[in-house]
Amino acid sequence: MVDASDGFEAVGEVESGEEAVLAAGRLRPDLVLMDVNLPGIDGVEATRRSRAACGQIVVLLLSTADAEEDLQTAQCGASEYIPKSRFGPRALELAWRSAVVT
Repeated sequence: MVDASDGFEAVGEVESGEEAVLAAGRLRPDLVLMDVNLPGIDGVEATRRSRAACGQIVVLLLSTADAEEDLQTAQCGASEYIPKSRFGPRALELAWRSAVVT
């Protein structure tokens, strides 16, 4: 998805929540696409930990579920929750713009 979106470049990919936290600290990306359902710690906790370590990081939570509680997203520090069924280059661009404007 990132490769199909203009203006974005993938700098890493991980398999677990723990790896996501470590990679965020090591790579210091501007944006993280975080799956909610990860092995080990879930994406919500990985987001919380990544944001604590790298405060400026923008995290978009993604899941196969169509509805997720906005409260959970806000509590972990994610900028937005996007169901994978609605995620594409345009959704990525809009979410990024919204996150960096606020």
